[in-house]
Amino acid sequence: MKKLMFVIICFAFFQANSFAQSLEDPKGEIRLNFLNTILMGTVEIGYEAFLKHDQSLGIELHLNDRFGYSGQKDGRDFETTSVLVSYNFYFAGDDNGKMYISPFLKYRFGDFKEIIDNATAVTNMNSGAIGLIAGYRWNFNNFAFGPFGSLNRQFSQEVQNRFSAVEVNAGFNVGYRF
Repeated sequence: MKKLMFVIICFAFFQANSFAQSLEDPKGEIRLNFLNTILMGTVEIGYEAFLKHDQSLGIELHLNDRFGYSGQKDGRDFETTSVLVSYNFYFAGDDNGKMYISPFLKYRFGDFKEIIDNATAVTNMNSGAIGLIAGYRWNFNNFAFGPFGSLNRQFSQEVQNRFSAVEVNAGFNVGYRF
């Protein structure tokens, strides 16, 4: 019985020690842009791999992606998906929360359909973009959450003709660090 108690105490000690280290130096984070999922019906999920305490590499998948805050009413329909890759720099804060800035590359593919004068017009949304994200991330235990805003430049003339060369986006991420 004493040996079993000793093993349980040792196991608990090592687990607590590894848990404390995971809070200090996370290896990764999965997240969801909670705000845009509710407001626009887009699903923006991401994974972030920490390279250093203050730097990480991120990748996101945006399902049912929209151009900025363009809606899908009145015969308009976005059938687009995009992939975003970013390099994130954390600064100006402590272990409870930090500001960050992230240059990124984004590629959107799919179509935008709308009815104009009883005819369906289709815009090819295949486009690359380069941009910058800025935000704040609070950390509570292994959970991370906070607001962000982004600005990017589209490189497709067809997308620029229908929408704009510059796209603005914002949201509120909720994530789990491990």
